Amino acid sequence: MTASITADYLVAGMTCAHCVRSVTEEVSALAGVAAVDVDLNAGGASRVRVSSAAPIALDEIRAAIEEAGYTLAPAS
Repeated sequence: MTASITADYLVAGMTCAHCVRSVTEEVSALAGVAAVDVDLNAGGASRVRVSSAAPIALDEIRAAIEEAGYTLAPAS
């Protein structure tokens, strides 16, 4: 399965490699997610790029990020 959709999200509260692993694990578990790439910004919102074969509902992404212990940051 080749990913054809890429979406970026801003996540607040991530400060270390453990944060990256937690978010990556939870978002990767969503149906249809092919890859997750996190650009850690310990002083602010971190970018989480999700690649998938089809769009993933924002509510599903939000729930996975919250399950990992973090929150979606408002887009600037």
